[in-house]
Amino acid sequence: MVCRSLDGSAGLTMEECLSPTPGPSEVRVSLRASAVNFPDILMTQGKYQFKPPLPFSPGFESAGVINKIGVDVNGMEPGDRVMTHQRVGGYAEEIVVPMEEVTPLPVGMSFEEGAGFMVGALTAHVALQWRAHLEAGETLLVHGAAGGMGLAAVELGKHMGAKVIGSARGEGRRKVVAFKGADHTIDPEKSVRDQVLELTGGAGADVIFDPVGGDAFDQSVRCVAWEGRILVIGFASGRIAQISTNLPLIKGFSVVGVRAGEFGRRNPNKGRLARQYVIKLASDGKLRPHISHRFPLADAVLAMQVLADRQAVGKVVLTMDG
Repeated sequence: MVCRSLDGSAGLTMEECLSPTPGPSEVRVSLRASAVNFPDILMTQGKYQFKPPLPFSPGFESAGVINKIGVDVNGMEPGDRVMTHQRVGGYAEEIVVPMEEVTPLPVGMSFEEGAGFMVGALTAHVALQWRAHLEAGETLLVHGAAGGMGLAAVELGKHMGAKVIGSARGEGRRKVVAFKGADHTIDPEKSVRDQVLELTGGAGADVIFDPVGGDAFDQSVRCVAWEGRILVIGFASGRIAQISTNLPLIKGFSVVGVRAGEFGRRNPNKGRLARQYVIKLASDGKLRPHISHRFPLADAVLAMQVLADRQAVGKVVLTMDG
């Protein structure tokens, strides 16, 4: 699936391409599944902070089977089941990636789960552990809790010993959030401030995980605890919120930006530790993505629209075997 113009779905076409050849330190993977993420949609519109040159194939995270390795690759062989993590290229039947971007698929995890695992899990871990320093006993509020990143944050926050409040639209979505471990669920169509303050005895949330932005961020400012941390993950709502700097001063809270991919690129050792941590949790069955929609690769445009229309719960994945 190739993006040839920055016109959103209108710029995407299915094309036959030559099989890519791996370099000395690269591997070629026959993909079985790739996740659909909001940055994929934004990239096809030219609205994401990373702007790959045209043409490109979207796709941050995928899973499949290695079918060829470069001459300098060690510890990997054709036939290995793996996950890949890249900036672009996942909406395809094959991909070539540096060996550092390839991780063994945890035992018991399907290709679809593997494709939808790494971005959400890494973002949640980097946000909660490395940026917010979430402590056991603290209250964590997760906006967009029924999304892929939101559910990962709910699961991970509960694993870290926090009291988790998940905000999600629709009773069915909130049931999934509760199943993933949230102690309480709230309706964002009502006053988030009032619901959070009631659940916390007026103290507010110590850490707020916000991949939504817009109104969700505005509500966060009204219900964050003293010395709380609001984590800016993204702007799925489409509106980038603004804040007067007197509010963090008076209320004593911090606004913290989170870019998990850049975190790993700038701090390779910490990035490796973060990956090892979430993969261990996955191998132990303690952190798994929830997949609500599966589409064949040819229906990538439809899959992106389902995500854009907020129809998904957890992850949307493309499958390369139909």
